[in-house]
Amino acid sequence: MSSKSYPTVFDIQAAEDRLSDQVIQTPILESSQLNEQLGCRLLLKAEALQRTGSFKFRGAYNKISQIPTHQRFKGVVAYSSGNHAQGVAAAAQIFDLPATIVMPSDAPDIKIQNTRSYGADIEFYDRKIGNRVKMAKRISDETGGLLIPPYNDPDIIAGQGTIALELIRQSEELNVKLDIVMGPSSGGGMMSGCSLVLKHYDPRVMLYCVEPENYDDIAQSLACGQRMKLKPKRHSICDALLLETPGDLTFQILKELNVGGLVVSDQATVHAMLVAFQAFKIVLEPSGAIALAAALEQKINLKGKTVAVICTGGNVDPSLFQKALMVK
Repeated sequence: MSSKSYPTVFDIQAAEDRLSDQVIQTPILESSQLNEQLGCRLLLKAEALQRTGSFKFRGAYNKISQIPTHQRFKGVVAYSSGNHAQGVAAAAQIFDLPATIVMPSDAPDIKIQNTRSYGADIEFYDRKIGNRVKMAKRISDETGGLLIPPYNDPDIIAGQGTIALELIRQSEELNVKLDIVMGPSSGGGMMSGCSLVLKHYDPRVMLYCVEPENYDDIAQSLACGQRMKLKPKRHSICDALLLETPGDLTFQILKELNVGGLVVSDQATVHAMLVAFQAFKIVLEPSGAIALAAALEQKINLKGKTVAVICTGGNVDPSLFQKALMVK
């Protein structure tokens, strides 16, 4: 890597050491029927079963655990549509730190309730007209609390990259080599961290960020070689993936490692939620199911390949999940 600000594989290994007694090593799930249907070996990394119901706890804990003891009383501040909120709130609770989270007023109820259950205070903003970053920075300035970014931060990226360390070990236990790895992407923190690990151990592996239609800022940015800012024309059910531009640090990592971008419709994502429940017996939120959707849609050629999809979260309101199960 060309930049000193990039986390290294050693940083990600150090993050794994910090997380060792805190995170769940999430399982790899497999369906022989689905493998036969798709003509590939599909491995589902079930991060929806992670503590707080998503991968976000990994990065949040890695960041918060490194706050010097004498500064912890000031607490932490974050902005999030819900999963990073829960990760930060849960990690802050472990260290007995006050936490304030800026969340959109239309965030799923389950994410709001869970964030509060970890003891965090929530400040709401209007997603259409508000600026969550400015709001969080103001609170941080007023309280002295450390701002915990959702993705564009070396410690956050390193924490999320621990998923890939697990994935490599688990694939070795299965005696398979991964050909393709796909994961949901918003700001790019998880896939940039995982890509650093996966490309280090096997440069031939093909990596893809998966995004919803109208919010494919990473795909468009990678295609043209520079960060793009979108002006979405319509909403998406993938509430955790509604960013308009990738992080500068995460984008540079993804670009340098030749990661690709794939785009999936909401309809395909809802179908993936249903398939995840039927074939793997797990609950996924839309944003957590989108990489599985890309595989089911065969957005790229998967025939004869070993493909891992990272399913990142399961924090979905019951009413939305019920609708997903009713779709034919």
